[in-house]
Amino acid sequence: MKRLLLLALLALLAQGCSTVPITGRRQLSLVSDKEVLSSSLTEYKSYMGKAKVSGNKVQSAQVVRVGRRIADATESYLNANGLEKEVENFAWEFNLVEDKQINAFCMPGGKIVVYTGLMKLVSSDDELAVVLGHEVAHAVAKHSNERMSQQILASVGALAAAGAVAVAGGSSTSTQAAASVFGLGAEVGVMLPFSRKHESEADYMGLALMTMAGYKPDASVPFWKKMAAQGGSSTPEFLSTHPSDETRIADLQKALPEIKAKFAPKK
Repeated sequence: MKRLLLLALLALLAQGCSTVPITGRRQLSLVSDKEVLSSSLTEYKSYMGKAKVSGNKVQSAQVVRVGRRIADATESYLNANGLEKEVENFAWEFNLVEDKQINAFCMPGGKIVVYTGLMKLVSSDDELAVVLGHEVAHAVAKHSNERMSQQILASVGALAAAGAVAVAGGSSTSTQAAASVFGLGAEVGVMLPFSRKHESEADYMGLALMTMAGYKPDASVPFWKKMAAQGGSSTPEFLSTHPSDETRIADLQKALPEIKAKFAPKK
Protein backbone atom coordinates (compact mmCIF):
# COMPACT_ATOMS: atom_id res chain seq x y z
CA MET A 1 0.00 0.00 0.00
CA LYS A 2 2.77 2.39 0.93
CA ARG A 3 4.49 1.62 -2.37
CA LEU A 4 1.29 2.33 -4.29
CA LEU A 5 0.86 5.66 -2.51
CA LEU A 6 4.45 6.56 -3.28
CA LEU A 7 4.00 5.70 -6.95
CA ALA A 8 0.79 7.73 -7.03
CA LEU A 9 2.58 10.65 -5.44
CA LEU A 10 5.41 10.47 -7.97
CA ALA A 11 2.88 10.37 -10.80
CA LEU A 12 1.06 13.36 -9.35
CA LEU A 13 4.26 15.36 -9.01
CA ALA A 14 5.31 14.49 -12.55
CA GLN A 15 1.99 15.74 -13.91
CA GLY A 16 1.77 18.72 -11.60
CA CYS A 17 4.68 20.68 -13.02
CA SER A 18 4.81 23.78 -15.17
CA THR A 19 7.46 26.21 -16.40
CA VAL A 20 7.90 29.82 -15.29
CA PRO A 21 8.02 32.27 -18.23
CA ILE A 22 11.28 34.19 -18.72
CA THR A 23 13.34 32.19 -16.20
CA GLY A 24 12.36 28.72 -17.46
CA ARG A 25 12.33 27.31 -13.93
CA ARG A 26 10.23 24.18 -13.42
CA GLN A 27 7.68 24.61 -10.64
CA LEU A 28 5.18 22.49 -8.74
CA SER A 29 1.57 23.11 -9.74
CA LEU A 30 -1.06 20.93 -8.07
CA VAL A 31 -3.84 23.54 -8.04
CA SER A 32 -5.73 24.71 -11.10
CA ASP A 33 -5.61 28.33 -12.23
CA LYS A 34 -9.39 28.49 -11.75
CA GLU A 35 -9.13 27.55 -8.07
CA VAL A 36 -6.29 29.97 -7.39
CA LEU A 37 -8.04 32.85 -9.15
CA SER A 38 -11.31 32.14 -7.35
CA SER A 39 -9.70 32.10 -3.91
CA SER A 40 -7.57 35.18 -4.53
CA LEU A 41 -10.43 37.19 -6.05
CA THR A 42 -12.49 36.59 -2.92
CA GLU A 43 -9.63 37.82 -0.73
CA TYR A 44 -9.02 40.80 -3.01
CA LYS A 45 -12.64 41.92 -3.00
CA SER A 46 -12.75 41.59 0.77
CA TYR A 47 -9.61 43.72 1.13
CA MET A 48 -10.72 46.43 -1.32
CA GLY A 49 -14.11 46.59 0.39
CA LYS A 50 -12.37 47.78 3.55
CA ALA A 51 -9.44 49.70 2.06
CA LYS A 52 -9.38 53.46 1.57
CA VAL A 53 -8.51 54.23 -2.03
CA SER A 54 -6.19 57.22 -2.33
CA GLY A 55 -7.67 60.54 -3.36
CA ASN A 56 -4.35 61.66 -4.85
CA LYS A 57 -5.31 61.72 -8.52
CA VAL A 58 -1.78 62.39 -9.79
CA GLN A 59 -0.21 59.44 -7.97
CA SER A 60 -3.17 57.16 -8.69
CA ALA A 61 -2.91 57.96 -12.40
CA GLN A 62 0.84 57.27 -12.26
CA VAL A 63 0.25 53.84 -10.72
CA VAL A 64 -2.32 52.95 -13.40
CA ARG A 65 -0.22 54.38 -16.24
CA VAL A 66 3.00 52.56 -15.32
CA GLY A 67 1.17 49.38 -14.33
CA ARG A 68 -0.82 49.23 -17.55
CA ARG A 69 2.28 49.77 -19.66
CA ILE A 70 4.06 46.88 -17.94
CA ALA A 71 0.94 44.70 -18.22
CA ASP A 72 0.75 45.41 -21.96
CA ALA A 73 4.43 44.49 -22.40
CA THR A 74 3.84 41.34 -20.38
CA GLU A 75 0.92 40.23 -22.52
CA SER A 76 2.89 40.99 -25.70
CA TYR A 77 5.72 38.78 -24.42
CA LEU A 78 3.35 35.94 -23.55
CA ASN A 79 1.57 36.15 -26.89
CA ALA A 80 4.87 36.18 -28.77
CA ASN A 81 6.12 33.09 -26.93
CA GLY A 82 3.20 30.73 -27.45
CA LEU A 83 1.61 31.49 -24.08
CA GLU A 84 -1.59 33.12 -25.33
CA LYS A 85 -3.76 31.09 -22.95
CA GLU A 86 -1.90 32.54 -19.97
CA VAL A 87 -3.11 36.01 -20.94
CA GLU A 88 -6.69 34.86 -20.28
CA ASN A 89 -5.84 34.57 -16.56
CA PHE A 90 -5.30 38.30 -16.17
CA ALA A 91 -7.80 41.07 -15.49
CA TRP A 92 -5.37 43.78 -14.47
CA GLU A 93 -6.20 46.28 -11.75
CA PHE A 94 -3.79 48.81 -10.25
CA ASN A 95 -4.87 50.59 -7.09
CA LEU A 96 -3.26 53.17 -4.81
CA VAL A 97 -4.46 52.68 -1.23
CA GLU A 98 -4.04 54.94 1.79
CA ASP A 99 -1.60 53.17 4.07
CA LYS A 100 1.59 54.45 5.71
CA GLN A 101 3.40 51.17 5.15
CA ILE A 102 6.14 51.19 2.52
CA ASN A 103 4.75 48.26 0.60
CA ALA A 104 2.80 46.87 -2.33
CA PHE A 105 1.30 43.48 -3.08
CA CYS A 106 -0.10 41.41 -5.91
CA MET A 107 -2.88 38.86 -6.02
CA PRO A 108 -3.17 36.23 -8.76
CA GLY A 109 -4.96 37.46 -11.85
CA GLY A 110 -3.18 40.81 -11.83
CA LYS A 111 -4.81 42.55 -8.86
CA ILE A 112 -2.09 44.92 -7.64
CA VAL A 113 -2.17 47.36 -4.74
CA VAL A 114 0.41 50.05 -3.96
CA TYR A 115 0.43 51.80 -0.58
CA THR A 116 0.74 55.59 -0.39
CA GLY A 117 3.63 55.12 2.04
CA LEU A 118 5.71 53.58 -0.72
CA MET A 119 5.00 56.45 -3.10
CA LYS A 120 6.99 58.75 -0.82
CA LEU A 121 10.12 56.97 -2.04
CA VAL A 122 9.16 56.99 -5.72
CA SER A 123 10.74 59.84 -7.64
CA SER A 124 10.10 58.70 -11.22
CA ASP A 125 8.10 56.35 -13.42
CA ASP A 126 11.20 54.19 -13.71
CA GLU A 127 11.34 53.67 -9.93
CA LEU A 128 7.64 52.89 -9.77
CA ALA A 129 8.18 50.42 -12.61
CA VAL A 130 10.68 48.58 -10.39
CA VAL A 131 7.89 47.96 -7.88
CA LEU A 132 5.12 47.20 -10.36
CA GLY A 133 7.35 45.01 -12.52
CA HIS A 134 8.16 42.96 -9.42
CA GLU A 135 4.48 42.60 -8.51
CA VAL A 136 3.38 41.73 -12.04
CA ALA A 137 6.14 39.11 -12.09
CA HIS A 138 4.59 37.36 -9.07
CA ALA A 139 1.35 37.01 -11.01
CA VAL A 140 3.01 35.87 -14.24
CA ALA A 141 5.14 33.30 -12.40
CA LYS A 142 2.07 31.98 -10.55
CA HIS A 143 3.91 32.07 -7.24
CA SER A 144 0.67 31.82 -5.26
CA ASN A 145 -0.25 28.64 -7.13
CA GLU A 146 3.17 27.20 -6.34
CA ARG A 147 2.97 28.12 -2.67
CA MET A 148 -0.48 26.59 -2.42
CA SER A 149 0.87 23.42 -4.01
CA GLN A 150 3.75 23.33 -1.55
CA GLN A 151 1.33 23.90 1.32
CA ILE A 152 -0.79 20.96 0.18
CA LEU A 153 2.20 18.67 0.38
CA ALA A 154 3.29 20.13 3.71
CA SER A 155 -0.22 19.84 5.18
CA VAL A 156 -1.28 16.35 4.21
CA GLY A 157 2.12 14.65 4.23
CA ALA A 158 4.17 13.36 1.34
CA LEU A 159 2.79 9.82 1.08
CA ALA A 160 -0.82 10.85 1.58
CA ALA A 161 -0.68 13.79 -0.80
CA ALA A 162 -1.70 11.93 -3.94
CA GLY A 163 -4.71 10.31 -2.31
CA ALA A 164 -5.80 13.44 -0.51
CA VAL A 165 -5.66 15.64 -3.58
CA ALA A 166 -7.43 13.03 -5.72
CA VAL A 167 -10.19 12.37 -3.19
CA ALA A 168 -10.75 16.05 -2.52
CA GLY A 169 -10.80 16.86 -6.20
CA GLY A 170 -8.37 19.61 -5.33
CA SER A 171 -11.07 21.85 -3.89
CA SER A 172 -11.13 21.32 -0.12
CA THR A 173 -7.40 20.73 0.12
CA SER A 174 -6.57 23.75 -2.00
CA THR A 175 -9.01 25.87 0.01
CA GLN A 176 -7.08 25.08 3.16
CA ALA A 177 -3.83 25.79 1.34
CA ALA A 178 -5.19 29.11 0.09
CA ALA A 179 -6.08 30.17 3.64
CA SER A 180 -2.50 29.51 4.68
CA VAL A 181 -0.80 30.98 1.63
CA PHE A 182 -2.87 34.12 1.37
CA GLY A 183 -2.51 34.51 5.11
CA LEU A 184 1.26 34.25 4.55
CA GLY A 185 1.65 31.34 6.95
CA ALA A 186 4.96 29.53 6.56
CA GLU A 187 7.31 27.13 8.28
CA VAL A 188 11.03 27.61 8.69
CA GLY A 189 12.99 25.31 6.37
CA VAL A 190 10.07 24.61 4.02
CA MET A 191 7.96 27.58 2.98
CA LEU A 192 10.26 30.46 3.95
CA PRO A 193 13.16 29.53 1.68
CA PHE A 194 10.62 28.94 -1.05
CA SER A 195 9.32 32.48 -0.60
CA ARG A 196 12.82 33.89 -0.83
CA LYS A 197 13.22 32.04 -4.13
CA HIS A 198 10.00 33.65 -5.34
CA GLU A 199 11.12 37.11 -4.31
CA SER A 200 14.46 36.74 -6.09
CA GLU A 201 12.74 35.37 -9.17
CA ALA A 202 10.24 38.25 -9.14
CA ASP A 203 13.13 40.72 -8.90
CA TYR A 204 14.74 39.26 -12.04
CA MET A 205 11.47 38.90 -13.94
CA GLY A 206 10.39 42.35 -12.83
CA LEU A 207 13.55 43.84 -14.34
CA ALA A 208 12.83 42.00 -17.59
CA LEU A 209 9.20 43.15 -17.72
CA MET A 210 9.94 46.81 -16.95
CA THR A 211 12.71 46.77 -19.56
CA MET A 212 10.35 45.30 -22.16
CA ALA A 213 7.95 48.14 -21.32
CA GLY A 214 10.64 50.71 -22.07
CA TYR A 215 11.58 51.67 -18.50
CA LYS A 216 15.17 51.90 -17.27
CA PRO A 217 16.16 48.86 -15.19
CA ASP A 218 19.18 50.73 -13.80
CA ALA A 219 16.69 52.55 -11.55
CA SER A 220 16.29 49.33 -9.55
CA VAL A 221 19.56 49.56 -7.61
CA PRO A 222 19.20 53.14 -6.27
CA PHE A 223 15.54 52.49 -5.53
CA TRP A 224 16.22 49.36 -3.45
CA LYS A 225 19.01 51.26 -1.69
CA LYS A 226 16.40 53.83 -0.71
CA MET A 227 14.17 51.03 0.51
CA ALA A 228 17.04 49.54 2.51
CA ALA A 229 17.74 52.92 4.11
CA GLN A 230 14.25 52.89 5.64
CA GLY A 231 15.42 50.31 8.16
CA GLY A 232 12.92 47.49 7.84
CA SER A 233 13.05 44.23 9.72
CA SER A 234 16.10 43.05 11.63
CA THR A 235 15.02 39.42 11.16
CA PRO A 236 17.92 37.26 9.94
CA GLU A 237 17.67 36.35 6.25
CA PHE A 238 17.21 32.63 6.96
CA LEU A 239 14.01 33.47 8.89
CA SER A 240 12.73 36.00 6.37
CA THR A 241 10.44 35.63 3.38
CA HIS A 242 12.59 38.14 1.48
CA PRO A 243 16.28 38.19 0.59
CA SER A 244 18.39 40.58 2.67
CA ASP A 245 18.84 44.07 1.21
CA GLU A 246 22.49 43.31 0.49
CA THR A 247 21.63 40.07 -1.33
CA ARG A 248 18.86 41.68 -3.35
CA ILE A 249 20.97 44.64 -4.49
CA ALA A 250 23.94 42.45 -5.36
CA ASP A 251 21.71 40.14 -7.41
CA LEU A 252 20.16 43.08 -9.25
CA GLN A 253 23.54 44.53 -10.11
CA LYS A 254 24.67 41.16 -11.41
CA ALA A 255 21.53 40.71 -13.53
CA LEU A 256 21.40 44.16 -15.16
CA PRO A 257 23.82 43.55 -18.08
CA GLU A 258 21.95 40.36 -19.09
CA ILE A 259 18.56 42.02 -18.68
CA LYS A 260 19.46 44.94 -20.93
CA ALA A 261 21.04 42.67 -23.53
CA LYS A 262 18.10 40.24 -23.71
CA PHE A 263 15.00 42.35 -23.07
CA ALA A 264 15.61 45.97 -24.15
CA PRO A 265 13.21 46.98 -26.97
CA LYS A 266 14.81 46.84 -30.37
CA LYS A 267 15.37 50.26 -31.91
